[in-house]
Amino acid sequence: MYATPIDVKPLELFKIWIQYNDGLEGIVDLSNLSNRGIFKLWKEKGFFNKVFINPETHAVSWDEDIELCPNTIYLKIKGQ
Repeated sequence: MYATPIDVKPLELFKIWIQYNDGLEGIVDLSNLSNRGIFKLWKEKGFFNKVFINPETHAVSWDEDIELCPNTIYLKIKGQ
């Protein structure tokens, strides 16, 4: 069982800072996704800054179509 994200903030150049309920926190670079499919929406002015944690799924979300798995991000921060 992985920790649950409790806070997320957008940073420059398609990066986010995220914090989990077990104290783990870090910065994740998502720029590799910014030119792919639905993620191209991040380039629209202000869209990337709308990031939030979905209260039902705990996914890192921008809207109902763009969500990232919090467990994958957790492992990325841990270097796994």
